Amino acid sequence: MSADVVLGMGGCVDYEVAWDAAVLEALAVEHAITTAELDAPAAGTVVGERDIVLALLAQMRGGHGGERFVEDPTALLTFARRFRSVVSLGGSSVRAAVALDRLAVPSLLHLVSIDDDVRRLLPSSAEYLCSADADSTDPHVIVQYPAGARVRVGEAEVVAPRPNRLILVNDPPNAELRLHPGLGEAIAHAEMIVVSGFNSMPGVDAIRERTRQVREHLDARRREALVVYEDAGFHHDEQRQVVLAELVGAIDIWSMNEDEAQHYLGHELVLLDPEAVAGAVLELHALLGVPTLVIHTRDWALAYGGDADLREALRAGVLTATARFAHGDDWTPEDRDAVGTLPIEADVTEVARRVEQLIGGAIAMVPIPRPRTERPTTIGLGDTFLGGLVAGLVGR
Repeated sequence: MSADVVLGMGGCVDYEVAWDAAVLEALAVEHAITTAELDAPAAGTVVGERDIVLALLAQMRGGHGGERFVEDPTALLTFARRFRSVVSLGGSSVRAAVALDRLAVPSLLHLVSIDDDVRRLLPSSAEYLCSADADSTDPHVIVQYPAGARVRVGEAEVVAPRPNRLILVNDPPNAELRLHPGLGEAIAHAEMIVVSGFNSMPGVDAIRERTRQVREHLDARRREALVVYEDAGFHHDEQRQVVLAELVGAIDIWSMNEDEAQHYLGHELVLLDPEAVAGAVLELHALLGVPTLVIHTRDWALAYGGDADLREALRAGVLTATARFAHGDDWTPEDRDAVGTLPIEADVTEVARRVEQLIGGAIAMVPIPRPRTERPTTIGLGDTFLGGLVAGLVGR
């Protein structure tokens, strides 16, 4: 198999949980959870269902997203079964492939697991290589909450300041992330290569081995091929540093959302503070040591560095993700065009103008429109942005 766009490194089945505050309130009572416990470090171990509820409420109170490993897979499934849910496909590369399919761009996926849901839901334009020897299902459970969501915990309420989602995983195939023997040949023929997915691996030694194997394939790519790395919610910071150390020099565009940017920075990034954003961009670009840094957030997306103007590719990513935000899985290219006509809030426009002025040079910053919707979708927005970005890069 060969394709112009190759997307790796793994995918998964997602259980998208329908928000139900009453279920969470009952769980808080059942597990005797108090609001004082929500001040525990966000990186604490998630073992069973009580820890899942604690992690979710703590993330919700701060309006944060992310991904957490759950040690007990039985507890994870027990938690998921308390809610209504929708089965979908996940993983950055797979959701990017879905977006590319909507935009009439075929791709080749590298998968590490497969089952009938994957075969049924994969878009027809996406071919795949799969390293698994047999079918398996290890769902990622995703809970998204709307802005203003309220959950009573004891005598207090936990209130979400903004919409976001928490991803809960225990996925052995993605933890191993075994590579298909044909991946090297696929990369060697591709014009665009997307790398992601190491965050599900359990330890630094395993990640180091796998990233070195991927690096060997990337080093054999065509001279003109473009490599995009999509960062992710690593379970431990040292894992993130291993990926950076092994892949730096092989990545052309390093992309991340605001949660991931804050992990590197070690502090919260105030998205509407131009001076803070400009400083963060320069700090992250220097830290990563890659030609081009991309950051995509709820307010704006930007690209800094490199020798190409990525404004139109960023806009393609922004509009694709915004269409998903407003219309969920059913978004269409027409929806994407429509959100492009929406007005942009003045404060976001001013931040973009000011950051570009402060940094100067090779920076492009695209404000994000805010469509009115009672049911915003926060699952897969970064992945859908990635798909739109890749489509924009392919077509530039």
